[in-house]
Amino acid sequence: MMIKKIKNIILKKNKYKIVCLTAYSKNIAKILDKYVDIILVGDSLANVLYGHKNTHAITLENIIQHTQSVKKGTKKSLLVVDMPKGSYNNIKDAIKNSKFVMKKTKCDAVKLESNKKNFQIIKSLVKKRIPVMGHIGFTPQFKKKFRIEGQTKIETAKLLKEAKSIELAGAFSIVLECLSPQSARKITSQLNIPTIGIGSSSHCDGQILVTDDMLGFSGFYPKFVKKYVNLNRIIEKAVKKYTRDVKLNKFPTLTNFLNGSKLRKQTKNKK
Repeated sequence: MMIKKIKNIILKKNKYKIVCLTAYSKNIAKILDKYVDIILVGDSLANVLYGHKNTHAITLENIIQHTQSVKKGTKKSLLVVDMPKGSYNNIKDAIKNSKFVMKKTKCDAVKLESNKKNFQIIKSLVKKRIPVMGHIGFTPQFKKKFRIEGQTKIETAKLLKEAKSIELAGAFSIVLECLSPQSARKITSQLNIPTIGIGSSSHCDGQILVTDDMLGFSGFYPKFVKKYVNLNRIIEKAVKKYTRDVKLNKFPTLTNFLNGSKLRKQTKNKK
């Protein structure tokens, strides 16, 4: 099943746009699974759920726990897991930790951020039949500031070389983060594997966003994010209404008890 899902993603290149979003829980995954091709349990949960300034504090235990939850809500989508910073510093650790993650979570693939030196690590994982998604451009585990990369011919050439090295190592797809449109277009056209963009224009084979960002729930909204709803406002409105009902003794009512129907009947009979 895992191999079939990955082949289906690869076959979409140049034919159908690939839809990807992040999830950290079963409830969100269950909704996403109806519509998206790939669900990523991203290390962005460090910022979104745990309030860290960067993604560096996420551990294997954190990522495994959240992926186990997401897996329960995922049936058709390809489930990819971000390997945390420091978990793939060398080939031995990368194989050991990736195997552990896949065994504990039953995910379909892992994602590694490129530091321009870990191509051999990707190759070693693929040899062990561990599917790998690559990631170039802005890589939060190795870079501190957002900036658009690939704005010159020299930068684009370097990024293309990096992307091709990742493809040659055996990755089945690659995330392009914060690349210039011309750079994203060139890389996408010259790779045989799908590119998944985030802040890298519509020239990529697919797109990914942090779900909490696009729902207007995270408080972090870079220019490349489109908010499809303001969930913060909706939740605040519901909480205010609940608070008011409690204070005015309007909640709970008879309908809010497990045996509420019996209580209502008894009340009617007394009348």
